[in-house]
Amino acid sequence: MGAGRIAVSADLQRHFNATRELTARLVAPLSDADATVQSMADASPAKWHLAHVTWFLETFVLRDHMPDYRPFNDSFAYLFNSYYEAEGARHARAARGLLSRPSLTQILEYRSHVEATVNAQWDRLPSSALALIELGIHHEQQHQELLLTDILHVFAQNPTFPAYWGSPDADGVAPAKPLGWIEGPFGVHLIGHDGPAFAFDCEGPRHQVMLRPFALADRAVTNGEWLAFIDDGGYRDARHWLSDGWAWVQREAIIAPLYWQQADGDWRTFGLGGLRALNMGAPVTHISLYEADAYASWAGARLPTEAEWEVIAATQDPDGGDQLDGPGAIQPSSAHQDSLFGNVWQWTGSAYRPYPGFCAAEGAVGEYNGKFMSGQFVLRGGSCATPRGHMRASYRNFFYPHQRWQFTGLRLAKDV
Repeated sequence: MGAGRIAVSADLQRHFNATRELTARLVAPLSDADATVQSMADASPAKWHLAHVTWFLETFVLRDHMPDYRPFNDSFAYLFNSYYEAEGARHARAARGLLSRPSLTQILEYRSHVEATVNAQWDRLPSSALALIELGIHHEQQHQELLLTDILHVFAQNPTFPAYWGSPDADGVAPAKPLGWIEGPFGVHLIGHDGPAFAFDCEGPRHQVMLRPFALADRAVTNGEWLAFIDDGGYRDARHWLSDGWAWVQREAIIAPLYWQQADGDWRTFGLGGLRALNMGAPVTHISLYEADAYASWAGARLPTEAEWEVIAATQDPDGGDQLDGPGAIQPSSAHQDSLFGNVWQWTGSAYRPYPGFCAAEGAVGEYNGKFMSGQFVLRGGSCATPRGHMRASYRNFFYPHQRWQFTGLRLAKDV
């Protein structure tokens, strides 16, 4: 093994262990009951997240690259497979919260066993296995954010409004700066990932796009601006809504972003730090695509396309903005307003579809992204719950237009 290969392998191993350690820190405040309950079908229990990302490594790295490896528990392949048809039958997603056993302690033992085995075998693993470990690292980082948003949704069902971290101290943030606009470059541009650094398959191939003159807002829409939308009857005016969105608002009786509450005429919001007064300068979050699109219509603007967002974001530091560094004040704030990255995911008006020339990988890992390219919309930029170092300009997140339990917000665009 050459010196360059050894250095790359050592860096990857440090990244692997740091990622696993951060996950352990994120679940440390949770009881077994906290980690078991499932608040809705879209969310998963913390125990399941812990086990699933470990099953991924055990299956695709240890089982497939160590002929003498024996599974930690034969039932875990059924319990903790997510959606890989090639890996056979699995426990129903909506019933994950019924798994009172194995316990949180047993799941943590499972994690320790797989981590120790991977580290012990590191120098014997082929390059193909190391590539899968790199995928597994980024996969676990995605689940770190999902774990936090799912914990938030669980705690929001509790009428005592428990805080995940500490006490709900004041945010101590500055007011939002006046909204400005960044005129984007128009004409033919290249977007999508290219090069040796890691990216998910859906981020490529790199390809040309044609952009008409446009401008992107220089910050996200704030809670204070969203409150003006509410006060102006935005949730009651069908003119601003897509047909599916208007049907959703009426069917679900939506009157505000998820986790907003009104008491004695004042709005409060529930977050991982508990229930607190609405921070008017912070980016609005936990909104659906339907809400984002309606607000943009009300504001005389529109949602950006993902290509417009990417060509401007490519000039910025993807580690900027508020992102996840560890347990603590995980919430959007009005700090770092100039960064396109962090704080809240930004809805785009682009459907999540394959780029020209996209081809899914062979085998089970080819199911990772490609088969979900239907009926969903792209979000860009990461959030306060996205692990720092996970983001890049070409990163494509995606959710269904009604979903809003993630840290989802919006940044306006307009034609110039």
